[in-house]
Amino acid sequence: MKEVMKNERKRTFLLITIPILALFICFNTIPLIRGVIYSFTNFKGFGKYNWVGFQNYIDLFSDARVGKSYWFTFKLAIVSTVVTNVLSLILALGLNSKIKAKSFFRGAYFLPNILGALVVGYIFNYFFTYILPAVAQMMGVGALSSSILSNPSAAWIGIMVVCAWQAIAMNTIIYISGLQTVPEDVYEAGGLDGATGWKQFRYLTFPLIIPFFSINMVLCVKNFLMVFDQIMALTKGGPAQSTESISYLIYNNGMSGGQFGFQSANAVVFFIVIVIVSVAQMKFSSSKEEQL
Repeated sequence: MKEVMKNERKRTFLLITIPILALFICFNTIPLIRGVIYSFTNFKGFGKYNWVGFQNYIDLFSDARVGKSYWFTFKLAIVSTVVTNVLSLILALGLNSKIKAKSFFRGAYFLPNILGALVVGYIFNYFFTYILPAVAQMMGVGALSSSILSNPSAAWIGIMVVCAWQAIAMNTIIYISGLQTVPEDVYEAGGLDGATGWKQFRYLTFPLIIPFFSINMVLCVKNFLMVFDQIMALTKGGPAQSTESISYLIYNNGMSGGQFGFQSANAVVFFIVIVIVSVAQMKFSSSKEEQL
């Protein structure tokens, strides 16, 4: 009887898994394989195409626009990751302390994560274009009297602010989860040795939440490298292509620019880059955890 029930359970789990696997293959694996195939062609997104071998990959390394998009994307990802994690950790330390209405504050700070990135982007677009310049003019701040999104050298800061503002919510929750795993006995023992304030955080708190810090760093870098919605809502890659991320370049030139094959090659290279960066981060974080 037990054997029959065990077989029934296995069959049930299999029946649940097969449709999900089929959907994953149809909407993930097959498009991925087709994208890799198209990367070896001169396909424009329509009509006939010819095989060009590795020519698309060779051209990637000589295309100034692609190089510029990689530079912008990595600059945005690094700065946004640092800003997000610093602010998230500060917020988590405050929200984990014994303050009144901390549950309300946690919910309030998590609200940005619930909103869609495009919605948030359009709201900040209005803020940067109309509200902030108007307030700056009233206060006599000339540097902010015009929209920063129209400034090629400053537009990326606006995108960074939006990315960080929305990402802080989830990072804060993860840090709070980490802080709650630190035993009170550790702080009591540290207090007896004179570890308070910054010393307490540096030598007691932070080493014990390193795994949570590693998770946040990997997720932040990955998500910010793939930034798309915020750029679509805020700048559409402008002004003068100064905020064109890799994802936006692949979408814009691949879908409507007649470079489907070329941008498919760009997407393959970008995928490899993200995997390498994520693996390197995990290796580095693991080595740090072992040292501690």
